[in-house]
Amino acid sequence: MTTVYGRRAAPPVPRATRRSPAGAVLALLWAGAAAVVGLWWCDTASVVGAADWLTGAGRIAGLLCGYACAVLVGLMARVPLLERRIGSDRVARWHAMAGRYTVCLLVAHVVLVLAGYAVQDGSSLPREAVTVVLDYPEMLKATAGTVILFAVGVTSARAVRRRTSHEFWYYAHLLTYAAVLLAFGHQLALGNEFNGHAVATAAWYALYLGVAALVLWFRILVPVRLNLRHRMRVEAVHQEAPGVYSVVVRGRWLDELDARPGQFLRWRFLAKGMVRTSTPYSLSAPPRPDLLRITVKALGDHSAAVPLLRPGTRVWAEGPYGSMTAGRRTSHKSLLIAAGIGITPLRALFETLPGDVTLLYRARTAEDLALGSELEAIARWRGARVLYALNGPRGERPRLTVESLRAAVSDLAGHDVYLCGPHAFAQDLYQVLRAAGVPNRRIHHESFEL
Repeated sequence: MTTVYGRRAAPPVPRATRRSPAGAVLALLWAGAAAVVGLWWCDTASVVGAADWLTGAGRIAGLLCGYACAVLVGLMARVPLLERRIGSDRVARWHAMAGRYTVCLLVAHVVLVLAGYAVQDGSSLPREAVTVVLDYPEMLKATAGTVILFAVGVTSARAVRRRTSHEFWYYAHLLTYAAVLLAFGHQLALGNEFNGHAVATAAWYALYLGVAALVLWFRILVPVRLNLRHRMRVEAVHQEAPGVYSVVVRGRWLDELDARPGQFLRWRFLAKGMVRTSTPYSLSAPPRPDLLRITVKALGDHSAAVPLLRPGTRVWAEGPYGSMTAGRRTSHKSLLIAAGIGITPLRALFETLPGDVTLLYRARTAEDLALGSELEAIARWRGARVLYALNGPRGERPRLTVESLRAAVSDLAGHDVYLCGPHAFAQDLYQVLRAAGVPNRRIHHESFEL
């Protein structure tokens, strides 16, 4: 049996596989969008002339934009059903897509409505814009919200994000709440679909208040309760490989977190220079009732400061999140493929996944194999295999192809495959696995890239 945190640990029994609710959630979201368009349809008797066509299209875009704002916020409320059953990375992709839709609908709403009003009043577009902003109720606040939401959309564009820090992006993103709040009033004050329609107004309030309740509960109250109850502190910091460090965190009743191998938490260390940033790090060993462990590679300002942590440092954590767990498996045979620091969640799974398990670890050199001694010990204990893909003596990278994977793992298509590594590595390997006949439902991957 392998040693974890200096003691012997028995692997927990994984839960039975449960179907992802992703399809049902998406169907519900699209049904909501259809219902929102239905509000316009029921309130519009006829569309006659250019002005009606323009304002009608603008009203539809505005309704969908208001609905998308609620969806946008709700997807990032860190609801456990979404974060643990669907997967944080997939939900983040939905959020990013919803954000793009929201900005496009916002632009369409503003341009089409102003154009329709301008045609109706026989005025120029700039003059009509000034009249609407200054004379219509709730429009000054709505204009401020529009500017903020558009700015958030710009800072979220990939080209801009590459040139800004994570902290800037994160705090700019928080302004979305202010933008939604500022724009909410004009939706009810100027929306024909709500004027005199008590049921539609009540449903809109219920949508927004429901989303606000999710944010308040899961992003504020639940983390506060978690950290007050478990009182986590840094126990120790150990070097595992060049630039790679493990942090052992001690706390009370940590089994109540219901954390599972393969999951991650968002960690905020209350130390100088690290307080402002909450960063996702995977558990690199099965959780214990009093200890959790993460393993971090120095890739940015936050992770580079991890080796400087001192025992006793207070820890603020949120989670656990993620769905790359034993609950996803569909076969009694599993192949775990890690690259670089992607070994961290797979090391925990390697110890706990039942059945026939093989681990393939890609790294530059033998010195870069983090947690290597633990992996070898686990392999001996449970009769599993550890394979390494290291660069050659001249730095040449080994290619993971259909042929090489089939040669290393018999019946590759019958395995569940867990991937963790850089985004480009995982994408390339996904294509190789599909070409090798591994069904999509058996390829499990989770990325922290948004």
